[in-house]
Amino acid sequence: MRARTAVLVAAAVLVTVAAGAVPEAGHWRLYAERHRIELRPRPRRSCPDCRAAGGWWVGGLFPEMEACGCWTDRRELSVRLRAVPDWPDEPSF
Repeated sequence: MRARTAVLVAAAVLVTVAAGAVPEAGHWRLYAERHRIELRPRPRRSCPDCRAAGGWWVGGLFPEMEACGCWTDRRELSVRLRAVPDWPDEPSF
């Protein structure tokens, strides 16, 4: 029971710290759900190539989006959360 509580507290602290740090580090987007926490890169506002659009259109008759390296060359940071079974209805003692 203590290990489960410690894991839940650690995950809550991690989410809180990440949520507090993400607005300051404007090049990352926080994505959190029950099973994982992810920090995904975003296009940089100061990029001279894409000007924060994330890429540009190339081609003629069938244009395609070419992604800019200001965000595609950076890694995603991901933390998988351990699945916690449902709490029992009655205590085990």
